[in-house]
Amino acid sequence: MDVKFHIPVMLQETISNLNLKPGQVIVDATLGTGGHSQEILKMITPGGRLIAIDRDMEAIEISRSRLEPFGSACEFYHGNFADLDLVLEKAGVSKIDGIVFDLGISTVQLKNAERGFSFQEEGPLDMRLDRESYISAYDLVNNLNESEISDLLWTFGEERWHNRIAHLVVEERQKQPIATTTQLAELVSRSIPARFRHRHYRIHPATRTFQAVRIAVNRELEILGAALDKAVAFLNNQARISVISFHSLEDRVVKHTFRRMEAEGSVNIITAKPLTPAYSEIEVNPSSRSSKLRVAERSIEP
Repeated sequence: MDVKFHIPVMLQETISNLNLKPGQVIVDATLGTGGHSQEILKMITPGGRLIAIDRDMEAIEISRSRLEPFGSACEFYHGNFADLDLVLEKAGVSKIDGIVFDLGISTVQLKNAERGFSFQEEGPLDMRLDRESYISAYDLVNNLNESEISDLLWTFGEERWHNRIAHLVVEERQKQPIATTTQLAELVSRSIPARFRHRHYRIHPATRTFQAVRIAVNRELEILGAALDKAVAFLNNQARISVISFHSLEDRVVKHTFRRMEAEGSVNIITAKPLTPAYSEIEVNPSSRSSKLRVAERSIEP
């Protein structure tokens, strides 16, 4: 695959809201191909330290090369942001001056057919962000029962036709395993009544199903709230947490978690309403159109 860097979403808004200064310790909990990290490092060096975490070893290798000019100021950790406390313990860090979460998947992952994230190109039904994890999309689609698949599609994709899709998936896999992305996408399209396929779908009919399966495979929503709690606990007073989400389910978790924390007195919410990308950014990077940025600041009573 011809590797290209993922275009970081709302880069300037994210960086400016972190209030970065030289010498700070910052965490990029979702390193990806290093777009946000590169700009963070420019702001915190000399003397600063970036702890960069990602579940995808391939992304880390891309970023390692990209961020090489910053030398030892950037430290790479292969892991899940749910284990932020373990990563920081390993790094010998007790407090941080800011953290950013850029949720979802990158265009580099999406365009690599071998990763199985895209319904537009044929590839194995994988969808694991961490290739060392055990459960893949193939496992879920071919082993969950009809009710479990239906629940998954509704809970993580809010898919209107979840019952019909689940029924056809179970019916078809009795003939042969559903092993590729195009097989699953074609089944989803067949499940939706013809009169609804185009009139009511501004997006590809399989979009919500693929989102739901990917979220389930990687336990994305399950781990998000707990990770935000851990992140805030490590923040110094007045340090900030920035979170970029890409669909309503993620944003809902972030919004409710921040509101609970504010009610508890541990943070002040900086963005009363989430920031969204400017039209000029959407023109250049259409995949940014659904993104939302929420920012909160650590509040510790004196």
